[in-house]
Amino acid sequence: MFDFSARHIIEALRSGVPSREVGEYFSEARPGMRAKVEKLLEAAKEENKSGGMVFKGRYGEGKTHMLHTAFNMAQDRNMVVSMVSLGKETPIDKPWELYRRLMANTWLPGAKQPGIREKAEELTSGSSLTSELLAYTAAELETNKLYFLLQAMTRTQDEEERAAFLADLEGDFVSPALIKRSYRRISGVPAKFSENFSKTKHWRDYYFFMSHFIRQLGYDGWVILLDEAELIGRLGKKTRPKCYVRMQEFLKPDPRMEKTVTFIAFSESYQADVIEKRNEFQNMADFYGEGTEEEKAAVSVLNAILSAPELAPLSREEVIRVLRDVEQFHALAYEWQPDVPAEDIYKATEKGGYLLRTKLRGAIELLDQLYQYGEVGDIRVGQLTSESLEEEELPDLEEK
Repeated sequence: MFDFSARHIIEALRSGVPSREVGEYFSEARPGMRAKVEKLLEAAKEENKSGGMVFKGRYGEGKTHMLHTAFNMAQDRNMVVSMVSLGKETPIDKPWELYRRLMANTWLPGAKQPGIREKAEELTSGSSLTSELLAYTAAELETNKLYFLLQAMTRTQDEEERAAFLADLEGDFVSPALIKRSYRRISGVPAKFSENFSKTKHWRDYYFFMSHFIRQLGYDGWVILLDEAELIGRLGKKTRPKCYVRMQEFLKPDPRMEKTVTFIAFSESYQADVIEKRNEFQNMADFYGEGTEEEKAAVSVLNAILSAPELAPLSREEVIRVLRDVEQFHALAYEWQPDVPAEDIYKATEKGGYLLRTKLRGAIELLDQLYQYGEVGDIRVGQLTSESLEEEELPDLEEK
């Protein structure tokens, strides 16, 4: 019988769609980057040091695979992982929207499906965990909205209310009026909010709470993986500065972000196409004012992108080693013995271009032909190209 895991890896490589299994396999080809990831994860887990890192690479050279490698490394360390691709539907300049997307793509160690709701559903009135969370939300956050929400959620007998409050913890924010109405009915006294909650102003409360909740559940940290950050370059010059400032809050988080590490993947072309071509440093000074805290934060992120470690293209010898492994996976996946030198596979894929992704797909096509026909015809995997980063100004929707 064929090896299911090997078949999955071959099919993922054939399609060009990254997966956690493929990321784990590719990690051996990136020992330097793996060491940097490991250092940050260990600092968070063992020393309670939160932080972040930007890394970059050319299109098709394995940035998403590297994030999947970080995913596996974090889960092996009993850490919760959230992974999303940035873009119009996942805007980092609107972190309250980003939070909702992150919660929908949050994986507990060993979980088969994403989500944190199952753990939130276990909270009950009077339990030691609920009592601890109530004390935390009453004292440590900017507002006490989450305090009253947890009180109402754990004490209400109304299933619709409870479902709405659980959804709120996932970023589908309910109106304060519902919380106040439910709390007064349950307790007989009014809920006195310390400040009117606004998601655009108080969104940090949810990130702080979630990092604390994850730790109280017994996990050793929260890892946030942000892919395709180069899509920020498509946004307008009034939106990009906000993205950089928000990004800085993930790379150098508030101390209330407990054991939280963020990895952000950028295309190598971002420096030339956006930072240099659009004079981003001057844009920050013009937008925020030179010397302001916001301008300093944005500039810090721009410098982080410029100095970010890069996924350098693999050497010829490294690519040949990877192709030899691909050959072995193909043999396991289809129960046959290719018996073709990896050097010959490499030569057959050279005309497809320099991208590792293209070489892998070319190698699989060659092995497919050998497996099906016993000989190799013309390999037609073409060179992949990067997408342009055309500026597109988006409107600001400052909702409350």
